[in-house]
Amino acid sequence: MLDRRYLKARYRAILACVGFVCFLGGVLLLTPLLALLFWPHESHGANAFIIPGLSMALSGFIAWRLLRSRDMLTLTLTEGSVAVVLSWTLVCLASAIPLMMAAGLDFTQAIFESVSGWTTTGLTVVSLGSVSHLIHLWRGIMQFAGGAGLAVILLSAMTGPMGSSVTAAEGRELLVPHVKQSARLVLSLYAGYALLGVVAFYIAGMNLFDAIIHTFAAISTGGFSTHPENIGYFDSPPIEAVAIVLMILGNLNFVTAWALARADLKSAWRSGESRLMAVMIPSCSFLILVLTCLGVYPTMGKAVRVAVFETVTALTTTGFSTVSYANWNGFGVVVLIALMLIGGGTCSTAGGIKQFRVYALWKSVIWDLKRALLPSRAIQKRVLLETGRVVHVSDDRLRQIGTFVFFYLLLFLLGSAVIMAQGFGFRDSLFEFASALGTVGASIGLTSPELPKGVLWTLTAGMFLGRLEIFIVITGFAKMAKDASGLFLCRPS
Repeated sequence: MLDRRYLKARYRAILACVGFVCFLGGVLLLTPLLALLFWPHESHGANAFIIPGLSMALSGFIAWRLLRSRDMLTLTLTEGSVAVVLSWTLVCLASAIPLMMAAGLDFTQAIFESVSGWTTTGLTVVSLGSVSHLIHLWRGIMQFAGGAGLAVILLSAMTGPMGSSVTAAEGRELLVPHVKQSARLVLSLYAGYALLGVVAFYIAGMNLFDAIIHTFAAISTGGFSTHPENIGYFDSPPIEAVAIVLMILGNLNFVTAWALARADLKSAWRSGESRLMAVMIPSCSFLILVLTCLGVYPTMGKAVRVAVFETVTALTTTGFSTVSYANWNGFGVVVLIALMLIGGGTCSTAGGIKQFRVYALWKSVIWDLKRALLPSRAIQKRVLLETGRVVHVSDDRLRQIGTFVFFYLLLFLLGSAVIMAQGFGFRDSLFEFASALGTVGASIGLTSPELPKGVLWTLTAGMFLGRLEIFIVITGFAKMAKDASGLFLCRPS
């Protein structure tokens, strides 16, 4: 039986990690103050960031310095799950404070907006036309940091071997075996995306501030905008083209993106996710064009732009939009729901079930059909493409994938049912919860400041579970509950 001394040592290490992430979160809370260099007349909103930022940074730094120990080097994946869940919870709570103080949101709305930012969902209840540049910048920074799991990557870079446990608990993958080197490569890729995006959006016609915010949202597959009409505000084919490129880059598995950065096109193409995306984007765009958009938009050019853009934004779980879906027929809405549920690349900034799992299940169906035609003693070779390598798939791995997809779809149906129980329609409820659970951010018109608090909390829970991949949240809370109950049973130290 575990004794109190052992549990105390383990949670000392966990809380040290949480403290460091809180320190980073506090520092990030201060970064929107840079906007005052260009808009000094907005200084009345500075305290909304200074007070929570300094408080969080100071308390996190103290916790880190007082609690860190050698035990941090041996955190298990389960303990990493606890650290990730606690870190994300505290950072989201602190990040809601400026939204209450400077954007006029109540507690429920502020938590919703904060979780939507950090989970890179993009659903919003902020009145975008009436908030300051500080709030716009903070919303962009939340998505930029949340997209790469920036706090966790920096934590990995500073804490040695245990970083792999925390990174794995957040659904990340190492580009190279060494944690610090892998973290640096991810940060380099992300910084490169950001620079490319800002320059491209600026050339395409955005002002510099809009270019920065929309780049942060695009590469994080987040979808926050500075305008109520989102990308549709600009009504610009060049801007939409830049957004599509950035959304696809953000959707890519970081391993695939690293292969592209090294000009290793063969490895990038030898990926089941890349091939699945190469089939789904043109085929779904064509179906939406023919069966939905041609009947809604007056010109072929506009219909094509809408079909392609909305397909990419749904599959990559970005949530940018150029049009309202209110006048779309049922077919187009169902296709978007399916794309949002499938989601983006594994170990990317995107959400959803993830393309690799869908690819693996599709291959499993093919293998089972072939098995029925083979002799009973035949040995079947089951392999999948994973970014430049061929991997053999075990029954255990397929079972794990099937279990995850089952729980994901069950949660989707339960969340949708909760929204329907609060008086909303079948189609709207399915669409909005698929968007929240897949961390997409596209809205069929349901999400607004007037949305009932029960629906906002339902969507908030969906975003949180979807971003941390359900089992990590369950594992983290189950571990804490088990250890809390164990304290009453274990031997005194």
